[in-house]
Amino acid sequence: MTNKTVKLKDIGSVTFSGNIRSRNIKISVKPDKSVLVSFPYYASFKSVTEFVERNKAWILRQQSKFENRLNIFSDNSVFKTKHFTVNFSNGFENKAERKEDRVFVTVKDFSSAESYAFIEKVITGIYRLEAINILPARLNKLAGQFGFSFNNVTVRNNKHNWGSCSSRNNISLNLQMMKMPDELIDYILLHELVHTKIKNHGPVFWEKLNEITGNNARALAKKTKQYSVYL
Repeated sequence: MTNKTVKLKDIGSVTFSGNIRSRNIKISVKPDKSVLVSFPYYASFKSVTEFVERNKAWILRQQSKFENRLNIFSDNSVFKTKHFTVNFSNGFENKAERKEDRVFVTVKDFSSAESYAFIEKVITGIYRLEAINILPARLNKLAGQFGFSFNNVTVRNNKHNWGSCSSRNNISLNLQMMKMPDELIDYILLHELVHTKIKNHGPVFWEKLNEITGNNARALAKKTKQYSVYL
């Protein structure tokens, strides 16, 4: 693997990462608005930078989304998850306190990287708790309903995908799914369950997924792209 970080006009910091395992060029935008580009080791740097330029408008939109998300958290703001209400306020230190289904968070400086990292840690912790309580049970229910079986299920804070299914039918689920509406959570769970029988994304896979999602698989897949694995 090779890594190279450069500054590009309008975009800012971009890290290029060549990897022998990569088959396609992929672009991801991080919460600090930096950009990571992974690409096959045999691809030329020129072709990769040209790919980035062709997707510049998309990158700028994602960076704008992250900037807008930072504005969600401010003094007296309220953030709701599946089971919790999170109240934010200014304080002398970064601190979080839970009282039943409410979490009270004080933040020294809502614009600082340190405070954002603290907020991310708090919200991720809430998502983790909810995901552990909700996702395995829901996966089991859907598996029984549609005739699938799997071995183990794990919940992780994954920055690469919403879920995965191994060759041994062990399913990994991303705790960040908890920010999604229930219909998209079910879609991802069903997606991974279909992979217990079909280990690719060919026509047979989509035909089966379409069958169990009310002929709505492609539309649901498109909706998931509105969400990020980052906070």
